[in-house]
Amino acid sequence: MKDRIKQLMESQHMNQLLFSQYIGISSASLSSIFNGRTNPSLKTVDAIRKRFPNLNIDWLMFGEGQMFLDGESGEGTPTPPPTTPGEGLVDFSNASDVASPSLFDQPAERSVQNTPKMVPQIVIKEVDKPQRKITEIRIFYNDNTWETFVPKA
Repeated sequence: MKDRIKQLMESQHMNQLLFSQYIGISSASLSSIFNGRTNPSLKTVDAIRKRFPNLNIDWLMFGEGQMFLDGESGEGTPTPPPTTPGEGLVDFSNASDVASPSLFDQPAERSVQNTPKMVPQIVIKEVDKPQRKITEIRIFYNDNTWETFVPKA
């Protein structure tokens, strides 16, 4: 199938980049197909079918029949997008000079106001806790014994 896609591309006198842009897929996808890393997906076949409505899908997918339906040689297919800079552009240089309002001619509106920033007040209350006192100290030894020390009152 990749050879038939390449044959279609050459019949339309397009290079890989132009063809991929024309059918609406990434040039990396088309390159992967031509290099044999991936097979053409349904998305690719559908994109080709949409841009070339008179293309024989049986020919594209299975190699059966003629490239174009009704023996056409590609006439009637949409033309590729412009390839030279400025080819598809409209010339507005002869347009009548109509004064358009400038942004600087309009009175400035103050839509942003400086409002004082409200800083939240954080109140920290310290709770008076009674002073702690040691009531007992225990020491454990590795021979499973321990000692307890109690302060004198």
